[in-house]
Amino acid sequence: MYSASMKAALGEVRATLASAGIVRQGDVFRCHGEHRPAPDAPLVLVACSGGRDSLALAAASVTVCASLGVRCGAVVIDHHLQTGSDAVASEAAARCRHLGLDPVLVRRVDVVDAGGGVEDAARRARYHALAEAAREEGAAAVLLAHTRDDQAETVLLGLLRSGGLDALAGMPRSIRIDGVEFLRPLLGLRRSQTTAVCRQLGLGWWDDPTNGDGAATQGALDGDYPLRSRVRHDLIPYLNRFTGSDVTGVLSRQTRRYAADADYLDRQADDEAARLVALEGGEPPSAVEARIDAEALAAEHPAIRSRVILRALATVGVVAAERHVLAIEALAVDWHGQGAVALPCGRSAFRQGHVIRLCQDGTHENR
Repeated sequence: MYSASMKAALGEVRATLASAGIVRQGDVFRCHGEHRPAPDAPLVLVACSGGRDSLALAAASVTVCASLGVRCGAVVIDHHLQTGSDAVASEAAARCRHLGLDPVLVRRVDVVDAGGGVEDAARRARYHALAEAAREEGAAAVLLAHTRDDQAETVLLGLLRSGGLDALAGMPRSIRIDGVEFLRPLLGLRRSQTTAVCRQLGLGWWDDPTNGDGAATQGALDGDYPLRSRVRHDLIPYLNRFTGSDVTGVLSRQTRRYAADADYLDRQADDEAARLVALEGGEPPSAVEARIDAEALAAEHPAIRSRVILRALATVGVVAAERHVLAIEALAVDWHGQGAVALPCGRSAFRQGHVIRLCQDGTHENR
């Protein structure tokens, strides 16, 4: 008998896979009994850290995939940022194999902080490794274990850091990175539900010490913990007490509406970026120069302007803060001969005539 939490997880995984076109592979899988998927059946990979959320996702996914005739495997990423991380990764892989996932891959990544912080660098390295593993295995999708609690934390972090519609939209349920489809089936579940799933199945899990779960039982966290951990253990409980409501539920419900608005603006921005941004050079992104039509950019609505700028920055490998976007926007709408805008990763933005150029520092005068 499945618990209510496990039933909820199974339902969310099944619905998410169906939304991505991953469905039952034949009528035989409607029948009771054990039926092995075909060797060429679609493969779904679960990104598993060994934490309670990802193990609960792995358990639910292998059950759903078996009922559909879909293969189910896992990828464990070792960021090598903490002592003993290799042992944690090995234990996570062993638990996935015990659950029946196959293949189970362990990938070690090198995390290099390029100016956006270690957390951002680790996230980028992780997604790159997951996408690479998915391509190598021919996977149809990679499943991520973000929950409703993670969604609420992401919204609050976004509001604290930059704000705007994209912050309110939170994490999308599906996103394509490096040509690979990433899905988040558990955005409707609470962390307490994934914990219940692991306890029902007798699965031990690993808690990342940087999340501050142990310290939180002894009171407020100190400044040594990442902002996300302080949002989780200090801010959200305070907001729950202050409002007398479940803030995570409120924020999670609102993200769907805001996500639809953001998606519409993103589609409009994609079309305008294709018209306004020209690229020179090739791979890697550091060898690319982007040129933006400044006068045409100035004529756009501010909501589209900022998105076009972000897309131009992404093409040259720059993850910029809001202040960078506003400074580049000023090159278009408030041009009075100001100098270059310094950007991360050794880049800068410079207006020359009617063109805003995004290129490596020191190359403006040479072109």
